[in-house]
Amino acid sequence: MAKTMMFNKFSVIFVLVYSSSALFSQEINYPESFDQPMKLFPEAMGNFHFPISSASREAQEFFNQGFQLMYAFAKEDAARSFQASHLADPDCAICWWGEAWAWGSYLNGAMTTAQAPRAYFALQEALKRLNFASKKEADMIKALQPRYIENFEPQNRREQDQAYADAMADLASKYPDDLNIVTLYGDSLFLLEERRGYRSLDDPNVTRLHNVLLSVLDRDITHPGACHLLVHATESTPTPELAAPCAKHLGNTIPGASHINHMPSHTWNEMGLWQEAVRSNTIAWHSDQKAAFGKGFAIYPTHNLTMLYYAASMGGLSATAIQAAKDLAKLNGNTAMLSLALIRFGRFDEVLEMDSKPNGEINISMYDFAQGYASLKQGKIETAESILQSLWDLTNTTTARFRFHDGKDIVGTMAGILEGELAWSEGNMEAAIKSFEKAAEYYENLNYDEPEPLPFSPRHWLGAAYSEIGAHSKALEQYNIDIDEHPHNIWGLWGVKEALSNLDRNDRKINEELEKAFSFSDVWLPNTKL
Repeated sequence: MAKTMMFNKFSVIFVLVYSSSALFSQEINYPESFDQPMKLFPEAMGNFHFPISSASREAQEFFNQGFQLMYAFAKEDAARSFQASHLADPDCAICWWGEAWAWGSYLNGAMTTAQAPRAYFALQEALKRLNFASKKEADMIKALQPRYIENFEPQNRREQDQAYADAMADLASKYPDDLNIVTLYGDSLFLLEERRGYRSLDDPNVTRLHNVLLSVLDRDITHPGACHLLVHATESTPTPELAAPCAKHLGNTIPGASHINHMPSHTWNEMGLWQEAVRSNTIAWHSDQKAAFGKGFAIYPTHNLTMLYYAASMGGLSATAIQAAKDLAKLNGNTAMLSLALIRFGRFDEVLEMDSKPNGEINISMYDFAQGYASLKQGKIETAESILQSLWDLTNTTTARFRFHDGKDIVGTMAGILEGELAWSEGNMEAAIKSFEKAAEYYENLNYDEPEPLPFSPRHWLGAAYSEIGAHSKALEQYNIDIDEHPHNIWGLWGVKEALSNLDRNDRKINEELEKAFSFSDVWLPNTKL
């Protein structure tokens, strides 16, 4: 196969000759970042090492960096690092394998029609250099062949993914002691599963995926790739704690990769370890900021801030939650999270000072809910009533989606809370409870998500309403449901303690958990709704 190259700022044109008579010409576009040479970031990387068949130290270092960045889901920077490795050693077959791997599908995104030609070309270059590869490297390169085809069609991607998983099963069986190969096998299995939603432990595919990843972590609890995948594979199951042993180490394994710093928080949120989740996302936000100085990699910074705001809200850290939401609004112009954070912590005057609406129907509804709730608390009843009507109208008509949720369920939750508060302000507790119950019904329709779209549960209002009328057993029931759904959250703990006290009961464990929560919190709670 002969190859010629012509470079301009945005594309590389490759002319490839297949067999003696067939000529194939294709333009392959690369992201603008490829106009600049990739650098090594030793401060940001961990001690990961995958030995390759190259005498070039630079090729080895860029390869190590690329591998770690793929484990951190920094796809484009990983591809740039692998490209730098084969530029340092043009004969390095496994270096071309790395670039081909990086362009393929990964857990957070399917391979696109723009990426497919890059992956296919890099694989062909790797195959041309098999004579320079070790036996294991050659086997790794060949295992990619079923994954990348010349005429890629997105609707048929599942066929290639299944063929790739089958090839990786064989490869992992042949090299069971290579933890990176076994991890890549686990990754290939994960690509065959639905990315979102709850996972059943009765599903044999889920069990197989868990076992493959745990087989790596049983031998190296600090493996960044296997732990990253295990967190995602367990977070939406009844046993998120399966990932806790490795999550303790994960955030430090690639110090400057913000997504790796952040990933333990998926496990900590599900376990209700809110302070740990805050810490993970704070470190991730630091790495996002370091990226501007060439000392880190900013990977999903808005997600890191959203998780930070959510965990801090559940943990009662008002200053952290509000600052994270402010930083998020600066980063993406979305004031919805800031509006909700201010409502969560009772800063109603600050809500009414906001004058920058976000974009998007559901984001706007969050902003409007906050304005209506704050207006009610500040005595502007007519404004609150007008906004309430608009929220119910939207609940009944919207077809919008918010991440993985039907927008109507989010809007209906907020409308029910505001309606209940209005009824409460009028002294109609029966109507208030019915409204809060309606909010809870909408809330229970929400899908699994990290983080959840609202930094509070309507049960915080429903429990408070039951307490108000002296129905303390019913209040306790609602707070216990909330604790089951959001373990150790400060609002639910406070509600359980108060309900038990009103029932002349005591729970030492709840008392200890609440005392611990308050030791981290910066708020004093008069009730769970504010």
